[in-house]
Amino acid sequence: MAKTTVALLFGGRSSEHSISCATAGGVLEAIDREKYDVIPIGITREGAFTLQPDDASLFQLKTELPVVVDNGTRVQWPTSTLSRELTVTDATGAVSSLGEVDVAFPILHGPFGEDGTVQGLLELVGIPYVGAGILASAAGMDKHFTKSLLQHSGIAVAPWKTITPRDWEGDREAVEAAADALGWPVFVKPARAGSSVGVTRVTSPEGLADAIAIAFAEDSRVLIEQALVGREVECGVLGGRDGQAPRVSVAGEIVVSGREFYDFEAKYLDAPGIDLVCPAALSADELAEMQDLAARAFDAIGGAGLARVDFFLTADGFVINEVNTMPGFTPISMFPKCWMASGLSYPELIDELIILGRETVR
Repeated sequence: MAKTTVALLFGGRSSEHSISCATAGGVLEAIDREKYDVIPIGITREGAFTLQPDDASLFQLKTELPVVVDNGTRVQWPTSTLSRELTVTDATGAVSSLGEVDVAFPILHGPFGEDGTVQGLLELVGIPYVGAGILASAAGMDKHFTKSLLQHSGIAVAPWKTITPRDWEGDREAVEAAADALGWPVFVKPARAGSSVGVTRVTSPEGLADAIAIAFAEDSRVLIEQALVGREVECGVLGGRDGQAPRVSVAGEIVVSGREFYDFEAKYLDAPGIDLVCPAALSADELAEMQDLAARAFDAIGGAGLARVDFFLTADGFVINEVNTMPGFTPISMFPKCWMASGLSYPELIDELIILGRETVR
């Protein structure tokens, strides 16, 4: 049987460049080579599409975070939908064919990859791809619009206030009053960033200005969000085959014991103070409710392929924190952990995502 050719896209221009590289390392190591030929396309921090070595060890999380090195190659996309052939220009200027691509796997996190931009490129050239489409990617990337869509669908979200530089510079007192109305502590976070980049827990009005400056360094819109008291639980969603309903994994739990919150260092650099527990200790009724809410959230943003839905389980019930349309996919990430606990191995999960990517009608 002929192998499927997968164009694996990783790296990118966002602050989550290295996390995307680490995700690529996990996929390169686990993907079934008897089924798939892989074209590793690394996007540099400057946005150049380069042909990278097919070597998982180059992109694993170590003491130094992995990056896409600009090796002088440039990958070219098809010039129309009449072909799915990729070509590459090497450092000397010689052009060669990379062959026809069956499906792209854009394991990109953050802006310029997870936000509908790369998805639009792939749709323009007619290449099927894994994951959410343009609208769902853009909505899922933007915490303000995710919350708005979920709230419109009757799904509970944490109270918040979205601000722009004009709001902050024009009327700081109004912003400070909005934060005060939410109650302390609050979380200040960029609207369009992930992996806890630019996120600050603020316990008093004195810390608000510095936190807003940190968040504005990542995005032009910032959320001030009420801090909720509750268990942090997550589950993975896979799109349904042949138009069927989404499928939802068992839940995992983030147990915070020695840190203020689940920050970048805890997620990716194995900093102490956090334990990931999967499956989470939930009653059958709690798990069923959480899975139903996750599927509803996936449908509310128009999801496809995959997502990780993050919740707080509060005294008043489940509250959705965010819907991540391209969650971390390293072997230690919660999304594959939840699916492994649900009976899908890492290679089987990759299989399923590629199948969904090829059959999804855009």
